[in-house]
Amino acid sequence: MKDIFGKALLDYHQGNYTEDLITSTNISEEDELPLPYLFRTYKAMPKLEQKALKLAKGNVLDVGCGSGCHSLYLQEKGLNVKAIDVSPGAVEVAQQRGVKHVALLAVLEETQQFDTILLLMNGTGIFQDLSQVGTYLTHLKTLLNKQGQILIDSSDIAYMYEDDDGGLWVDTNADYYGELDYFLSYKNEDELPMKWLYMDFNTLYTACKAVGLNCDLVMEGEHFDYLAKLTLA
Repeated sequence: MKDIFGKALLDYHQGNYTEDLITSTNISEEDELPLPYLFRTYKAMPKLEQKALKLAKGNVLDVGCGSGCHSLYLQEKGLNVKAIDVSPGAVEVAQQRGVKHVALLAVLEETQQFDTILLLMNGTGIFQDLSQVGTYLTHLKTLLNKQGQILIDSSDIAYMYEDDDGGLWVDTNADYYGELDYFLSYKNEDELPMKWLYMDFNTLYTACKAVGLNCDLVMEGEHFDYLAKLTLA
């Protein structure tokens, strides 16, 4: 990983904002990801994120914290938050912005237990592909206190495969349609390609049941997205 994401966050935080991140996938064209959006306040967050933050309680783990938006809001509400990210630049920015407990850590390396685990901004993305979902969910389960909860969001991207007549052109012999190759670039530098997973709710529900987690639909968004709460079965 070249940490292009972290470089962009650092540029913005340090007042060197001149351009945005460029994202694309194997099924979508290039699109801009505005850097200011990655520093948004609670009022500017999507309703799904706001709902998740309202439900957060106790000791919180913010997975993939980015610039620390969610952690900072919860800190202000008096919650004890640990923020983790695999991007050194993101960790540096979160620290500089005032997140008290930040670690350069992948979630599979986390060992503490929490009352709330947040995986937001398509939290299922870190699972990478369907074959690894069980591994991640099993590990996340070990990080939950007895009455703990995992708040995770994702989207059913079947709509991206619709043709003009409303039919789907998904190849039924191919891998799960939510498994995407994700590309990121910034200032003419390309990040190494990543695997990124979008999960429809039914697929997430089935995966949770297989590892002994309850999976409840908390809220649906305006564009095929949803927030789910996972708890110990």
